[in-house]
Amino acid sequence: MLVAAAVCPCPPLLVPDVAAGAAPELDAARTACTDALGVLAASRPDLLIVVGPADAAGRGPHPEGATGGFREFGVPLDVRLGRHPGPAADRPLPPSLAVGAWLLARTGWADAPVEGLGVGEPLETARCTDAGRALAARADRVALLVMGDGSACRSLKAPGYLDERAEAFDAAAARALGAADTAALTALDEALAYELAAAGRAPWQVLAGAAEGAGLDGRLLYDDAPYGVGYLVAAWS
Repeated sequence: MLVAAAVCPCPPLLVPDVAAGAAPELDAARTACTDALGVLAASRPDLLIVVGPADAAGRGPHPEGATGGFREFGVPLDVRLGRHPGPAADRPLPPSLAVGAWLLARTGWADAPVEGLGVGEPLETARCTDAGRALAARADRVALLVMGDGSACRSLKAPGYLDERAEAFDAAAARALGAADTAALTALDEALAYELAAAGRAPWQVLAGAAEGAGLDGRLLYDDAPYGVGYLVAAWS
């Protein structure tokens, strides 16, 4: 069953080497992510699964030892899921899982095996929650690191330009994540999320399925949109 979860944003800019001179702008988000991962470690899971949005090539499971990196962003930095090398993978980690792997390495994760799951942004809500239930059944004590951003339409300079619906969507997601409200997460409108380029919707709904009946409490640790994209950090335990 699910015993803990950390929700973190997944922009490669979270990695200081990628952000370069802009790195200090996300220091508060990085600190919140570190705090959220501390909750995962304290839960003493048997298995940690990193869940994040992925394009077609990166969807599906990624085994422990799978590798990725940030070379497509001009940074020769490689990362691995977990501490131990696995068999040679036929595909790299999608960027969201690579950011998750970087966060785990940064905090010295050594508490449990680590696997990954790439989720397509258009995945229907029912399939997301079904996937979450399956993840929660993988071990007696499962923890999730859920990577995903809110809307990309919070300002005129945002990647998706300004959409007046974006702030309300992100506020609803923040309330749900802060309260560990699985019903509210499940109720997020998948069509609206897609229009707002909210890459976290599907991973958050995977979390909602995994947490059904687990009785977890939530805390919202960060809520901001520094680049016109909603970044949320939460911890469930």
